[in-house]
Amino acid sequence: MEQRDPGAQVSPTLVDEAINQVRAGDREAFAIIIRAFERQIYTYCYYILKSREEAEDAVQDIFVKVYRELERYRKLESFSAWLYKVAYHHCLDQIRKRKRRSRLLSLYKEQHPKAYSDPSDEGPVQLLMGSLSAEESNLLILKVVEQYSFEEMGKIMGCNPAALRKKFERLRKKLVQQKMNEGGNPHGKVAKSH
Repeated sequence: MEQRDPGAQVSPTLVDEAINQVRAGDREAFAIIIRAFERQIYTYCYYILKSREEAEDAVQDIFVKVYRELERYRKLESFSAWLYKVAYHHCLDQIRKRKRRSRLLSLYKEQHPKAYSDPSDEGPVQLLMGSLSAEESNLLILKVVEQYSFEEMGKIMGCNPAALRKKFERLRKKLVQQKMNEGGNPHGKVAKSH
């Protein structure tokens, strides 16, 4: 099997061949799928979950789930869109679990506020993503970073593409306003919906 750079572009044909090989019982062929999408899925999970450790765990869990459920994939949508749908739902589940765990922790934080402080050395991207909801982060990553169409995003998120277009436009305006409030120049920095 040939060695590839993690995250390197892999043709959809090669991915389709790997899917067919895995379905035929060749477990080793799944490595092609992992190498093709591992970096993208990690980046996606990192910006949704806002934690390197959680993103690393999520990537492993997502690929295990994809391997187990590969028979459910149908070519009605691209494999990439199906994979992102699995990642999207997994990340939402992780956020829900985190919120349940944080209820107890928040009581402790209220009683001991100095034990937890926000890191001040975050970069602008982390600060921006940290200020967004999971849905807003998801919209921004899928549209701007991964460059999916609103139709593809609708399939991934299970939403109407027109509604996603409106949500993205509101998010764009929010980011422009946020940048203006900080005294910056928003022009040319935030992608327009199209």
